[in-house]
Amino acid sequence: MLIRPGRSSGNLIDRRGKGGGGRAGFGIGGLVLLLVGAYFGLDLRGVVGGGGASTAGPVNEQPVEIPQDESAQFVDAVLVETENVWGEIYRGAGESYPEPNLVLYTGSTPTACGYGQAATGPFYCPGDRTVYIDLSFFQQLQRMGAEGDFAVAYVIAHEIGHHVQNVEGLLGRSRSNAMSVQTELQADCLAGIWTHHASDERGRVELNEADIESGISAAAAVGDDSIQRGAGQAVRPESFTHGSSRQRVDAFLTGYRSGDVRACFG
Repeated sequence: MLIRPGRSSGNLIDRRGKGGGGRAGFGIGGLVLLLVGAYFGLDLRGVVGGGGASTAGPVNEQPVEIPQDESAQFVDAVLVETENVWGEIYRGAGESYPEPNLVLYTGSTPTACGYGQAATGPFYCPGDRTVYIDLSFFQQLQRMGAEGDFAVAYVIAHEIGHHVQNVEGLLGRSRSNAMSVQTELQADCLAGIWTHHASDERGRVELNEADIESGISAAAAVGDDSIQRGAGQAVRPESFTHGSSRQRVDAFLTGYRSGDVRACFG
């Protein structure tokens, strides 16, 4: 995956190494499967850590103008491309796209949804319209077989998909398992929409078939059935909250192949 040079986002906030000091909902030991299984979810009970109190982020926090390290530079570049693509899509509809922030953190961090924790993986908080990522998650994702830069980009694009859902008033509905699966698959589809437009001739992203396979492998790795098998459990479709591996791959490919947002909202 190649991203051509360009501007910085201006919406990236770096809290790494600062610590959150909040409650931990889970211990770190034995959480690899939970980490991978939970990171696409919007049920933030694990993020809140059992408390439920809303906690605002630091006051007067300034975004990073130009990230200094390679990992942050890559995340920033992907974030810029989500801004470019969704900005253009919204302009085409005669609307303005409200850009989210993206916070990099280590361990735990305060959010409007409670304390975010690395154990829950990357997540989107509707309360402050911000994506939160502890970069250590991507090492766990690699261990699950999803390697390559585009696996990381796919995760970010999925979380930005939740932001689009939030902007459109589609979050905060029923928390039934079936509704949760629909929400997650739609975000996967929106990640595919981003991929389609970011990699066209006008975009800064160059992808090859290996990159797309990397995204597909990431979607498959975090399917509910894959997580349950990895934990040595029987596959129980009635317990799914994110969708099966096949469903997640199909949702991503639907968006990627069509490039039409309506394909995700049908």
